[in-house]
Amino acid sequence: MVQGWYTGASGMVAQQNRLDAIANNLANVDTTGYKRDVAVNKNFSELLLRRMNDDGVYTFWGGSADVAPIVGKVGLGVETNELYTVFEQGSFKNTGAATDIALAGEGFFTVQTPAGERYTRAGNFMIGKEGILETKEGYPVVGENGIIRVTDKNFKVNDDGVITTSDDQVVDRLKLVRFDNERYLKKQGENLWASNEISGPAYIAEGKERPDLLQEYVETSNVNVVNEMVQMIEVNRAYEANQKTIQSEDTMMSTLWSRVATLR
Repeated sequence: MVQGWYTGASGMVAQQNRLDAIANNLANVDTTGYKRDVAVNKNFSELLLRRMNDDGVYTFWGGSADVAPIVGKVGLGVETNELYTVFEQGSFKNTGAATDIALAGEGFFTVQTPAGERYTRAGNFMIGKEGILETKEGYPVVGENGIIRVTDKNFKVNDDGVITTSDDQVVDRLKLVRFDNERYLKKQGENLWASNEISGPAYIAEGKERPDLLQEYVETSNVNVVNEMVQMIEVNRAYEANQKTIQSEDTMMSTLWSRVATLR
């Protein structure tokens, strides 16, 4: 019976992790370039149940042994395996602002932070006081020749990421990067991503790996509010089911101990 408590509790913890991921997705439904998270769970190994009092003697060349017949399996609960990020493309929203740039395809913008280069899908940029192209948090956007400075607010960006002024002078080319294993990038907050040993280092995207760019557009989040709300209902019901399992186990255990105390 004690095992039932642990199994039910593991289910409640797993559903709580799912709920946290869903709540974070709903909170960022209007965040530019946000990618939704999905909590992935896995089962613990199952155990075989045997009838201990049945005769299961068998003989072999070295003697004999007792093997109780197998009657079934018992699960030991679940655990959260990982928080998986879904990198599917978000929809595009026209803003009419020259500083807004959307990525059509896989890849990331590169920005400079105090902790080093970080990566983002959010292209809702702005021009700082010194003419530096920055994110909303004030991090400079990086080009292939360094930090991008645009003195002309009417600059243009072509689909390859080349930035030119109104008189067709080339400023720089946006540093768009890819990774060997993008699914293992780590979220840093403020809509930024950081690479690690598993994701591999960033490399400049070229050719077919390089996404197209759309100026005067931003990429919206890929969160579907209806789907997230449906999943939230499923999580609440699963959580309540595990909770009732623990309550039933507790009732049975209380009954058992009261019977034992009466017999003694």
